Amino acid sequence: MENKIKLKKDERIDDLEFKNLKIIQNNNGFCFGIDSILLSDFAKNLKKNANVLDLGTGTGIIATLLCGKTNLKKVIGVEVQEEVYDMAKRSIILNNLENKFEIINENIKNIENILPKNTFDVVVSNPPYKKANTGIYNEDKRKLISRHEIEASLEDFIYVAKNMLKSQGELYLVHRPERLVDILYIMRKYKIEPKILRFVFSTPKDLPKLVLIKGVKNANPFLKIEKNLYIYDENKEYTDEIKKIYNKGGND
Repeated sequence: MENKIKLKKDERIDDLEFKNLKIIQNNNGFCFGIDSILLSDFAKNLKKNANVLDLGTGTGIIATLLCGKTNLKKVIGVEVQEEVYDMAKRSIILNNLENKFEIINENIKNIENILPKNTFDVVVSNPPYKKANTGIYNEDKRKLISRHEIEASLEDFIYVAKNMLKSQGELYLVHRPERLVDILYIMRKYKIEPKILRFVFSTPKDLPKLVLIKGVKNANPFLKIEKNLYIYDENKEYTDEIKKIYNKGGND
């Protein structure tokens, strides 16, 4: 199949080392990190035959892994950048996922005009972490859009998730801990009740670098804080849990 996929300048095929899944990425663009891997593991227990929406899908890493880890019915990814969308579309073909994974080249703010509202069981998203006009701007436009809220804000992502989810539908997010108050406030504002939080640390000595969040639309209040997830041990090697997530795709 790889021979049938034409790579463009500076592109490469990365092996995800799970069920022979692969992903096309650009050497000069924004490449997926451990946050996407962890989010796909965090959301792996979604119900059988779920309809899933991936907002800001990028090259499709989260949706691709969910196709391998779960018994979802279909996942639709939404990606605003045409070049990144094109890579994801070719990755779908590369992985023979045409019947499970569809991608739309559009700003997430317009998706309500394309897809029916209140119809998805699950929304997943690894949105840009930085507010517009903050931090150091990267010169590469692809990286800039992936890291900063230029095309859509955090509130846009959560608002769209609320409109697309069924009642009792689930939202899974990965973000930075410093945005946690904003995230929880906006989720509750749009009737998505935060249900599970899990902080991710590089090592036990560090401050948290990521937070994984599950919310449920129209649910009753009750928040569970799960045990911390550590990426590296004291020897700077992957912890057993991270090895399990990587080597077994996050399945028990």
